[in-house]
Amino acid sequence: MTPLLVAESLRFGWPGAGVPCIDIEHLEVSAGEAVFLHGPSGCGKSTLLSLLAGVLVADAGRITLLGHDWAELSGSARDRCRVAHVGYIFQQFNLLPYLSVLDNVMLPCRFSARRMAQASTDGPARAQAEQLLERMGLDRSLWPRQAMRLSVGQQQRVAAARALIGHPEVVIADEPTSALDEDRREAFLDVLLAACEANRSALVFVSHDQRIAARFGRHVLLPQINRATQGALP
Repeated sequence: MTPLLVAESLRFGWPGAGVPCIDIEHLEVSAGEAVFLHGPSGCGKSTLLSLLAGVLVADAGRITLLGHDWAELSGSARDRCRVAHVGYIFQQFNLLPYLSVLDNVMLPCRFSARRMAQASTDGPARAQAEQLLERMGLDRSLWPRQAMRLSVGQQQRVAAARALIGHPEVVIADEPTSALDEDRREAFLDVLLAACEANRSALVFVSHDQRIAARFGRHVLLPQINRATQGALP
């Protein structure tokens, strides 16, 4: 498999911390690969996801997506690259509260011509948004509703549909099943894994829930590769 996302000699520390919280020699993810990233609280999982997606920029080393080094791009160029190639399910969802469910799902298409074109392959992009919401089990009556008027579990599913629209090359998911019951969780994983497999999207999925680990082709225990936390955590 061809590496799609590569981190090399990666170091990052929060301002004022004095020591790095991320120190990883090498990590790569290939197209179509589903990676389950896990570890205890405080080992840097969410920080690593932000670095992989170019939300944060490393202090040292490099992260490349499709051969492009995040650190060599301006802030606006990173934003454009991210929306074109990365679907991100944030831990806090980051939905726009006053927009409707459908408008939130369509946001990547508004900001990226590539995502719009990919979403429109088999018809209007709106049709793909509706299909994703249906597959996520979100009732049609909720689609015109403002995002802030949804439950936490409903918001989580909207955030996932937004991440998948337009077939991004990489999907990054930060604890996306935490607010779902068992049935919803399994249905959610069915849709997410099937969509990534069909589109050859790489999936990097963070969770504390070891019950779902068996559904992923590769497991990465972050403290084993993050030298910054080795020996510091039980």
